[in-house]
Amino acid sequence: MSSNAFSASDFRHRALNQIGAPLEHAWRDHGDHVLNPESLLEVEGLKLKDAAVLVPVVDDPDGAKVILTQRTAKLRKHSGQIAFPGGGIDEGDRSPEVAALREAEEEIGLDPAFVETVGRLPQYLSGTGFRIIPVLSVVKRGFVITPNPDEVDAVFEVPLAFLMNPSNHQRDSRDWQGIVRHFYVMPYGERYIWGITAGIIRTLYERLYA
Repeated sequence: MSSNAFSASDFRHRALNQIGAPLEHAWRDHGDHVLNPESLLEVEGLKLKDAAVLVPVVDDPDGAKVILTQRTAKLRKHSGQIAFPGGGIDEGDRSPEVAALREAEEEIGLDPAFVETVGRLPQYLSGTGFRIIPVLSVVKRGFVITPNPDEVDAVFEVPLAFLMNPSNHQRDSRDWQGIVRHFYVMPYGERYIWGITAGIIRTLYERLYA
């Protein structure tokens, strides 16, 4: 795949022109949901809280970058993990896009004026109780990152080309609540991307770049 395939403009085009099953039905066929078919009914049966995350793809001439965060160790859920900025959809949020932009501003200080939302991925159902809508976006340079120390330990960027290379998508498993769960792992330097975030990244690859 040419280097231009990992530009922000190409990402925008792919996001706006997704092909495949409609979003509301496609989630079962993507990411680590496919690796854990026996758990789908179990997760669907849970009372899930609606949430949204922003997938921020930064427009750089040398190739797009993806903004990720390292959550603080003191958070109750997914502490210390690599994550996209995001959180629960509040009653006052008119859409998942509004929620994702609000959460990104609250967590890392990303001004929505620099962000263009360009689509969604299929929902991600989490065994920890969330129905997550990933909101795809293109971010123009000029923004200033100001992490909220109560939620975020670090903010960093990973080349989109790295994340969209299936050679970097490893598989692992571990016992969770008495069941073996399979998941994707994408080590990047000292960062260990796994779990929900890696599942969403894998879905992004399958929907837009596979």
